[in-house]
Amino acid sequence: MGHTLLPKRLALPVFASDPLSSVTYATQEILVILTLGGLAYLTYTPWVAAVVVLLLITVVLSYRQLVRAYPTGGGDFEVANTNLGPTAGVIVASALLIDYILTVAVSVSAGVDNLISAVPELNEYRVPMALGIVVLLSAMNLRGIRESGTAFAIPTYLFIVGIGAMIVWGLGKTVFGDDPVAASAQYDVHAEMTDLGGIALMLLVLRAFASGCTALTGVEAIANGVPAFRKPKAKNAAATLAIMGTLSITMFSGITALAVIADVRYVENSCDLVGFDCTQPQPTVISQLAEAVFGGDTIPFYYIQGAAALILILAANTAFNGFPLLGSILAQYRYAPRQLHTRGDRLVFSNGIIVLAVLAGVLIFAFDASVTRLIQLYIVGVFTAFTFGQTGMVRHWNRLLAAGPTPAERRQILRSRVINGIGAILTGVVLVVVLITKFAHGAWLVVAMMPLLFLLMRGIRRHYDTTSEELAVEDWPAESLLPSRVHAVVLVSRLHKPTVRAIAYARAARPDILEAITVDVDSPATAALLDEWDRHDIPVPLRVLDSPYREIARPVVEYVRAIRRASPRDVVTVYVPEYVVGHWWERLLHNQSVFWLKGRLLFTPGVMVTSVPWQLRSAASAKARQVKRVRRAPGDVRRGGPR
Repeated sequence: MGHTLLPKRLALPVFASDPLSSVTYATQEILVILTLGGLAYLTYTPWVAAVVVLLLITVVLSYRQLVRAYPTGGGDFEVANTNLGPTAGVIVASALLIDYILTVAVSVSAGVDNLISAVPELNEYRVPMALGIVVLLSAMNLRGIRESGTAFAIPTYLFIVGIGAMIVWGLGKTVFGDDPVAASAQYDVHAEMTDLGGIALMLLVLRAFASGCTALTGVEAIANGVPAFRKPKAKNAAATLAIMGTLSITMFSGITALAVIADVRYVENSCDLVGFDCTQPQPTVISQLAEAVFGGDTIPFYYIQGAAALILILAANTAFNGFPLLGSILAQYRYAPRQLHTRGDRLVFSNGIIVLAVLAGVLIFAFDASVTRLIQLYIVGVFTAFTFGQTGMVRHWNRLLAAGPTPAERRQILRSRVINGIGAILTGVVLVVVLITKFAHGAWLVVAMMPLLFLLMRGIRRHYDTTSEELAVEDWPAESLLPSRVHAVVLVSRLHKPTVRAIAYARAARPDILEAITVDVDSPATAALLDEWDRHDIPVPLRVLDSPYREIARPVVEYVRAIRRASPRDVVTVYVPEYVVGHWWERLLHNQSVFWLKGRLLFTPGVMVTSVPWQLRSAASAKARQVKRVRRAPGDVRRGGPR
C-alpha cells in the first residue's frame, strides 16, 4: 500500500482533472443560457464568471479546512455523518454517488464533443466512442491507482500548458491591437426569449450562473481521496487543493475573457445560429478560441483540441478514484454492500470501478452522449454535498470551541469557522438557485433519484444491523450444544459412480442414522433401481418416496421436514451427488433438479446440504486448458492459485 501512495505531482492529475477540465465547458454553458435571450445579454458573461470565481475561491478555502480536520477520506459524508447525524450523512452520500456517475458521463461526452469538433466525420459514432472510452478508463483504473496516475499525468499537464499558452497568446494579441475573432462572431442568434426584464432577466442570469457553476465540480474529490496521498497526507491534500484552485481560476477566467473578446457565440440548438449550417456539429468554445488565436488547421489548434479532448476524457478519472473510495467508506458504515470495501490484487476497489463504469455507460447510452442534456442533471449533487459538508464543519468548530482551546487554537478555529460558514451560506444559496433554474430542464431526475438511493442505503444498513443482531452469540454454552443425533440422507436418482461416491462419503462421516432415498416418478425405473441396489448389496437402506404428480423436490423436502418434526434436536444432513462439467452448455443439461431441490432445502431449519461432486472428463479437459493459458498474477499464491 505504501508504494501506491501519490506525491502531489501525481495526485493533481488523479484527483483534480475534473475541476481542471470543467473550464472547457463552464464558459460554454454560460454562453448557451445567455444567448437564449439574444446577443445583448452576453454582456452579463464577465459578471456571471466573476461570481463563479468568487464561489470557487470560497469552496477551495473551505475544503482546505475540511481535509485538515478529517484526513481519513470520508469528505463531506464523514463530516455530515459525524456532525449532523446519520440521515444527513446518507443524503450527502447519495448526492455524491450520483454526482460521480454524472461526472464520468459528462466528462467523456464533452471529450467526444471536442474530438468531433476537430474531426466532424466522427459525429455519427458519438455514442460508441463514448462507451469505448468508459471501458478504456475502467481498464486503466483497474491496473492500480499509481499506474493510472502516471498515465494521466502527462495529458493533464499538456492541457494546462496548452490552455495557458492560448490565454497568454490571445490576450497578448489583444494588447497589441490584434483582437482574436471567433468564426461564430459573424452569426446572429434567434432568441427564444425576448424583451426580458425584471424577474425574467434575473432568472436568466441566475440560470446562466447555475450552469457556470459546473466549474466547481470535482473539488470534493481531493477531500475524499486524502488516504491516497503521501505523508503528511492532510498537508499534501491541502496543498494540492490550493494548486488546483489557482489553476482552475486562472484558466476559467482566461477562457471567459477570450470568449468575450472574440465574440464567441454558442447556442443549445445549432439551427438558432443565423447563417450556420446546422447539419454540421457546432464547434465547442475551446475549438473556436483555438482557431481564433492560432488559426484553423494549425499544429497549435490541433494540439489544443487533442489536449482538451484528453483532459475531458481523463477528468472522469476523478470519479473513478472518488466513487470507489466513497463506496468503500459507505461499506464500512454498512450503507453499501460489503463487496465495495474489497480491494483487488492491484490494491484498488475493483467492484466500485466496475459499478461506476456500468452506470455511467447506461447514462451515456440513454442521453446519446449529449453534454447539453446531461449537464442539466449535473451539479445538484455537488452543491448538496457542499452545503451539508460546510454546515457540518461549522458544527465541528463549534464543538472544538466548547472544549476550551488555547487562545492560539481559538483564533485558528474562529478563522476556520468563518471560512466554512461563508462557504455553507454561498453553496446553500447556489443549491437553491440550481434547483429553481434547472429543475424543469432535467434536474428533477436527480432530485427523484436521490431519495431512492437514500432509501436503498438505509435499507442496506437496516439489513446489516438486523443480521448482526440475529447472528450475535448471546449465551455461548447454550448456543454451542451438540445435536442429539445426525440423520444422514443420500439422494439417489440412479445407481452410478456419483451415487457410490456420495454413499461412501456419508458413511465416512459416521452419522447416527444413514439412509438413501429416491423419488418414484417412473415405476419401472424405480423397480429396476431397487433390483440393482439389492444385486450390488449396497450396505445402506434405500427408501422410495411416492410422487403421484411426478414432482421431485416436494416429496424430498416433506420427508426431511418430517424427520425434523419427529426429532427436533436431530440434524439432518442431505448428501447431493452433482456433476462437474467443463462447458457452459453442459450446465444446462445437468443438475437442474438438484439446483431447485437445494434451494428448497436451504430454507429448512436444522438441515445441512452437502454437495458431493463428480468431475466428468470435460471438466478435467477444461481445467487443463485453463492451467495452460493462465499466467501467474499478483495474489495467486495468497489465493491458492498457480505457483
